Amino acid sequence: MFAAALVLVLLALVGIPLFVVLAAGGLLASHSADISPDILIIEMNRLASSPNMIAIPLFTFAGVLMSSGGAPQRLVNFYRAALGWMPGGLAIVTIGACAFFTSYSGASGVTILALGGLLYPILVGEGYREKFSLGLLTTSGSLGLLFPPSLAILIYGIVAGVGIEQMFLAGIVPGTLLIIILAIYSIIHGRQLHVNKHEFDVKTLISATRGAIWDIFLPIGIVIGIFGGFVSIMEAAAATASYVILIEVFIFREINLRTQFFGILVESCVLFGSLLVILLIALGLTNLMIDAQLPMQMLEILEQHITSPLEFLLLLNLFLLVVGAMMDIFSAIIVVVPLILPLATRYGVDPIHLGIIFLANLEIGYSTPPVGINLFIASQRFGKPIVTLFKATLPFLLLMLIWLMMVTYIPELSLWWQHE
Repeated sequence: MFAAALVLVLLALVGIPLFVVLAAGGLLASHSADISPDILIIEMNRLASSPNMIAIPLFTFAGVLMSSGGAPQRLVNFYRAALGWMPGGLAIVTIGACAFFTSYSGASGVTILALGGLLYPILVGEGYREKFSLGLLTTSGSLGLLFPPSLAILIYGIVAGVGIEQMFLAGIVPGTLLIIILAIYSIIHGRQLHVNKHEFDVKTLISATRGAIWDIFLPIGIVIGIFGGFVSIMEAAAATASYVILIEVFIFREINLRTQFFGILVESCVLFGSLLVILLIALGLTNLMIDAQLPMQMLEILEQHITSPLEFLLLLNLFLLVVGAMMDIFSAIIVVVPLILPLATRYGVDPIHLGIIFLANLEIGYSTPPVGINLFIASQRFGKPIVTLFKATLPFLLLMLIWLMMVTYIPELSLWWQHE
């Protein structure tokens, strides 16, 4: 049993697809525990029948469509016209545009590729240091994971069995707080360097607003629709996909139905399919581990050494920072959340609060070696060594760690809506 498990770990390390390793692990564990492997299929069927599952491919499609169209350039123009007059204004533009884009694309890599090449030469050209610009773009690639309609929140809600609308509400204040912290740092940096500022021009702002007005209405419509009780998550996802098709294909005409639309559909299907197969197998394996009482065994071990929620949260953050540095965010949610959820409940941590802590850690892990995906994508995009990029991100990571402590130990930031 141990030898077989070791072989599976080695196969995962050399690049065997994660769903193959998880499926083999599930079959191995069921055989070892003398449990029928049918439980894996039952859990897969339950998940595939979940109504919330419909939202994921629709939001994925909308994100791919936006990244392929002209949304990145329109958003940058708008933010620049609105905020370019401030000290550090262009850096704030970068933060806002990346957060907006990641919340829809669901992947920091898409954000870095779509906006990085657009903003990097502008940042350097206006007087920002290369190190600051690289660090800003690399870390900003994962901003927006806590804002609706983030795929990470959708998947956490499905895996943890909590309300997705509640998770969307919980992420608004922590996500906004991080943007404010990074914006203040950018303003201070801009003042020190005396970077170029653009005079505020009403005509330019009006023109940029007209160009991006359809994009700006999208998040407003989603927030009002979901939290106002007008539409469900699935209906919001369908409306989002239809709306993006309308603006990119028929209004701005950035996407040609004959030559590009099929390729975008294929890309969306590949992204969703790769996620779905891991999700199905991992949750089947998780159900098997619960039947084998693995979480209870872990809880017994923890209770021997940890006596307070404070100690548990500190250990949890250290563990999740390592997880975030080693796994991509979707795999981490699918594999790790079912294991830590019972432990967190035992120590009195609200599952909604736990979700925000979890995603905050993984947001930091995107820019942390050895497997921080932001570092690798930024290295490819900007042609810089990973070590150089990691050094550039250190000031931003320090601020994000301070933010993580605030989110962890001030649960009201995530649960503010419960106290209204």
